Amino acid sequence: MTRPLDGVRVIDLSNMLMAPYTTQILGDMGADVIKIEAPGGDPIRGIGPSRNAGMGAIYLNCNRSKRSILLDLKQPEGLATALDLLKDADILVYNRRPQVMARLGLSYETIAKVNPRIIYAGLFGYGQGGPYEKKPAFDDLIQGAVSIPWLSHMADGAEPTYAPTAIVDRGVGLWAVGQINAALYYQCRTGKGQKIDLPMFEMMASFVLADHMAGHTFDPAIGAIGYARMLNPDRRPYRTKDSYVCVMVYTDRHWRSFYQALGREAELDADPRFKSMTTRTENIKQIYAELSALMLTRTTAEWLKLFDDADIPAMPLHTPDTLLEDPHLKATNFFKTIDHPSEGKLVDMAVPSQWSETQPSPTRPAPRLGEHSAEVLAEIGYSEEKIASLLEKNVIALPKK
Repeated sequence: MTRPLDGVRVIDLSNMLMAPYTTQILGDMGADVIKIEAPGGDPIRGIGPSRNAGMGAIYLNCNRSKRSILLDLKQPEGLATALDLLKDADILVYNRRPQVMARLGLSYETIAKVNPRIIYAGLFGYGQGGPYEKKPAFDDLIQGAVSIPWLSHMADGAEPTYAPTAIVDRGVGLWAVGQINAALYYQCRTGKGQKIDLPMFEMMASFVLADHMAGHTFDPAIGAIGYARMLNPDRRPYRTKDSYVCVMVYTDRHWRSFYQALGREAELDADPRFKSMTTRTENIKQIYAELSALMLTRTTAEWLKLFDDADIPAMPLHTPDTLLEDPHLKATNFFKTIDHPSEGKLVDMAVPSQWSETQPSPTRPAPRLGEHSAEVLAEIGYSEEKIASLLEKNVIALPKK
């Protein structure tokens, strides 16, 4: 084995961002990921700048380490072909609503008859059994449903806003990787498969409320909703004399080291607000306001040196442009230039983990639509004649020249 999931086969019946991000990670871990795309392909192929149609930047960044087969599941032969692909697969990942999967003829009950050891993992909007179970979902909708925009309003009083990154899609995608790998371990021990529902709403509700349940953690409630430090309007990058700095003066040691570096340790000992984590939290609004004013008295470079010398966690504030030039990411070879067979030179990001024995890494660049249709079907025993027949009937397709 050269990667942790070598030998595992994943059928990826997903599109957009959340589930494709999950299967890209599984592919980077060594799984053979076969992405089944409908005629027209994954809609996300058309998002962002591109050199060629259907190969947009967002698609390229969540579909490496996969093979693509174009398959029309609405044709009987297309459904039959999908079931043939699933017979020996270890995992199916999908992000359609369960009701849609049933209409396509790909419910868990149907697939389990063909392959009882399948891990049938669905990433979709809402848990089944509640009034939202049939509703479609997107990142922005779930952000709103779990109060992320309202929390931003609570913090600064401005209009509610969505987080400017796909925090739900990528958060649920990362969570799904762990759930699927746990099910794979169970499958390896017992030979049994199972159905896993991975609803976005419930997952993100637990994500947000773990921070903000606060007094409502208790029954009856002993305080208000909300973690005061996170909702403080001064919890933001601090403006300095010349730019911004991000610093986390948090623990008892951090605060003592900070005041020692300032030559003001006696003030810390005399101020009851700094006695403990509890008292600091109770007075966090005033403390953060004072810290904001203090940060204006020195340059970012001066503050970063003070914080580094005092072993206090701090970083400069990056823009997306300067992040690409970060010296640490360069030193760790996080960015690599690769040659894509159809898209030319691309900037690829490394797998952000280090393994001593089975290091995950990309296995192949993101595929063109239907690039591996014939290859994959030949591997499961389809003859050249049968593949040609499926091509002629537009059940499958190969990339356009």
